[in-house]
Amino acid sequence: MPFANFKVPAGSLTPKQKEQIVHRTTDLYADIYGDHVRPNTMVLVEEVADGGWGIAGDVLILPKSEPESGEAARDQ
Repeated sequence: MPFANFKVPAGSLTPKQKEQIVHRTTDLYADIYGDHVRPNTMVLVEEVADGGWGIAGDVLILPKSEPESGEAARDQ
């Protein structure tokens, strides 16, 4: 059974983007191994909490998005 495990920063993908990863990865495995593997292909998209991953010893944290103009005005 082909298996792919994608680990992504939490909140970085929409449900639609996760669905695209599943469909495209399944298609890729079917292209490589043949369509007979499609029913048994498993794709897992795991969200990793901010600060729960790193590269070269550095812990990575996603930058916070800018508040919308209405939010900024309320906060002042």
